[in-house]
Amino acid sequence: MPEKTFATIATVIFALVALLHLLRLIMGWSVLIDSWTVPIWVSWVGLVVAGGLSYYGARLAMRS
Repeated sequence: MPEKTFATIATVIFALVALLHLLRLIMGWSVLIDSWTVPIWVSWVGLVVAGGLSYYGARLAMRS
């Protein structure tokens, strides 16, 4: 698989994950794993990490 294709696919996946974290923050969705309720601050971290990875992936895809 060419590097540009890989970077583009990774960028889209990370952008979707960041969007879901953003939607959770805006809509106030709760996430339950087994009996543990995931705190909202986890989505802030997820938004920053996934958004950053999407940004750097887009830069890499454009450069390739």
